[in-house]
Amino acid sequence: MASLDDLKKRIASVKSTQKITKAMKMVAAAKLRRAQESAEKGRPYSEKMNNVILNLSNGISDKENAPKLLSGTGQEKTHLCVVMTSDRGLCGGFNSNIIKKAKSYFAKILDEGKELKIITVGSKGNDQLKRVYGDKIIENISFKESKNANYFDADKVGKMVIEKFEVGEFDVCTIFYNQFKNVITQIPQAQQIIPLNSEGEETSSEESYEFEPDEDEILSNLLPKNISTQIFKAMLENSASEQGSRMSAMDNATRNAGEMVDKLTIEYNRSRQAAITKELIEIISGAESL
Repeated sequence: MASLDDLKKRIASVKSTQKITKAMKMVAAAKLRRAQESAEKGRPYSEKMNNVILNLSNGISDKENAPKLLSGTGQEKTHLCVVMTSDRGLCGGFNSNIIKKAKSYFAKILDEGKELKIITVGSKGNDQLKRVYGDKIIENISFKESKNANYFDADKVGKMVIEKFEVGEFDVCTIFYNQFKNVITQIPQAQQIIPLNSEGEETSSEESYEFEPDEDEILSNLLPKNISTQIFKAMLENSASEQGSRMSAMDNATRNAGEMVDKLTIEYNRSRQAAITKELIEIISGAESL
């Protein structure tokens, strides 16, 4: 049984931890508002750009000579996976859910006898994947210095992916991230960005465009920008998901700390009462012996 001094120290320690988790919850809540607004504003832009590109691709007469970023290399031998996680922990299952989704995809690719290459964006994803897939990781990118998700960082990743595609390092590129739904729910996503995946995408018949110059020339400029845009959208979704997950995790930690303090206080009071009762019994026994 722990002594009274030990229990007092444990209660003080848990209360100190509770103050930290409560402060982290409040900080995450403040950051979440801004991150959620950015993610919601970014969705229409990325969706509209995809629609424009799909409309453009429908107007191409010579499909065989279409830009490779749109049509692909014609093979699916080598897959590049860009796994986007956070650089900081204490955010519940945020990183683990992305890694779980990615690992399921990796297993499928390897079972089919295809080659796998991985780029990790965020140190937490790299830490979890390098244990099993260390030999598959070709790049590890971290944006710890960046306070918020921004297009310049996304463009840096996008240009790296395009450079590797142009020299023939892979055939298909897929990005992994968490889509923000609400504070409690974040949905892991696997989005193919090279070649552009038109499955499940619908273009409105009312959206009819006339292009100048021709479709091929516009696509050659628009497709690289779209890759950076989709990566930026994933970063915005991740940022909101991370703060929501952290807020939820810190709220749970704060409540658990409160429950632990209550239990330790009860244990302390019982131990103290037992010590007082023991002393009274000794005093009474001593008085009776006289």
